[in-house]
Amino acid sequence: MDKPVCALIGVGPKNGQAFARRFAEEGYAVALLSRSTDYSSELAAELGGKAYACDVTDPEAIRSAFAEIRQDLGDVDVLLYNAGSGQFGTFDQVPDEAFEKGWQINVRGFLQSTREVVESMREKGRGAIIVTGATASLRGKPFTAAFAQAKAAQRSLAQSFARQLGPEGIHVALVIVDGGIGTDEQTGEERMLRPADIADTVHHVATQAKSAWTFEVDLRPFKESW
Repeated sequence: MDKPVCALIGVGPKNGQAFARRFAEEGYAVALLSRSTDYSSELAAELGGKAYACDVTDPEAIRSAFAEIRQDLGDVDVLLYNAGSGQFGTFDQVPDEAFEKGWQINVRGFLQSTREVVESMREKGRGAIIVTGATASLRGKPFTAAFAQAKAAQRSLAQSFARQLGPEGIHVALVIVDGGIGTDEQTGEERMLRPADIADTVHHVATQAKSAWTFEVDLRPFKESW
């Protein structure tokens, strides 16, 4: 296909749909990856993209999904890693499995997804990999014991990628979302972030000029206490 390809991992009715719409509006063929395609299939049909079932805790599912994307749409130019999950509670309340699953989704899935797209980006000397992060990556609180450790590891991995791949022309960045996610129908006065506004920033970061790249940007509603 002639269109550049944006692969979006983690597609829901808030940030996921907003990211998909924003990049589709900019002329990208969007590949929407999620555990279930019940929602993403309808969105893909609306946007002229394709939906793929992919559980990021399963390495083989990741390999298979990206093989299909390359066959259907071509090499990925922009990877948006929007998958994220965590069980909340103190360290003595949350089971061991929650710590492991948080790491699988936020860290290993990100690592393996990047491996699937980076070689073609290297050949072209360009590309963008943008991760949806969280404030928990910067500090742990008692109830985020399982979540914060995974998001902190994700941030460190993204920084490692950015420092290695940046000189090769591949822009890796982290967008930290600090606050609750609302809807695009909000007025902007609520203490919630509008998904479309987050998507505007994600698109901007993904398309920044090489002379002024961002690694990390944090987004919060103007009423948020920080």
